[in-house]
Amino acid sequence: MPKPRETAVYTHGHHESVLRSHTWRTAANSAAYLLGSLKPHMRILDVGCGPGTITADLAALVPDGHVTGVDRAPEIVERARATAAGRGAANTDFAVADVHALDHPDDTFCVVHAHQVLQHVGDPVRALREMRRVVKPGGIVAVRDADYGAMTWYPASPGLDDWLDLYRGVARANGGEPDAGRRLEAWALEAGFTDVTCTSATWTFSTPAEREWWSGLWAERTLASAYAGRAVEGGHATTERLRAVSAAWREWGERPDGWFSVPHGEILCRKEVRNAPDR
Repeated sequence: MPKPRETAVYTHGHHESVLRSHTWRTAANSAAYLLGSLKPHMRILDVGCGPGTITADLAALVPDGHVTGVDRAPEIVERARATAAGRGAANTDFAVADVHALDHPDDTFCVVHAHQVLQHVGDPVRALREMRRVVKPGGIVAVRDADYGAMTWYPASPGLDDWLDLYRGVARANGGEPDAGRRLEAWALEAGFTDVTCTSATWTFSTPAEREWWSGLWAERTLASAYAGRAVEGGHATTERLRAVSAAWREWGERPDGWFSVPHGEILCRKEVRNAPDR
């Protein structure tokens, strides 16, 4: 089957301000809903592995198994390899791949995991069908995505309101769906899953250090990342508007009462076990 033509562009790119966020992610803070289902022998596919921090964590949790990390960006796959090597995660391998057409046979993995992936792809239902194809009967497809439209903060900030409107517009123009979290169950059902468990969880940034980190990376991302370039080139924002949004992030980060919540939808989809044919 020929691979589909890419219909979505990764909005953020891989600027240092983006990777600063991605390398902060761990299995504990980004995949807790899955961890109770893992067994030491499992073979796992980590789709959209990014710099490999979650991948390496998963590898430590399946010491008798194996984790394959895949991503569309070759340079990020190399970074993930380095992360795993630095952590001594010998039970890992990495490859460049497209989630719409995975290079694995049917029924290969015990678990297929994807964190913050479906919000960026051109066809999330097709992506879920591919993940369902490569997971074994009785295995699990585990997906977690943020929901931008449900993000909330205190105190009120017109500049952050503008940030949210702008980001959602740019992401959708790139072919993605920034409010993916609320849609995960619907997409999974459309993809053919019948056993879907839904949960939600949040990242919360409220301490001085958390506010400084979260506001700083978004202030920088708004001006210097691929997202900034796409916002201007696509006619969504002027440089002046981006500067104002960046300043709003820094102002919020300096507030002693600042609070920011990032909600996520989560799904555990178990692939049906095929009945043996009548004899």
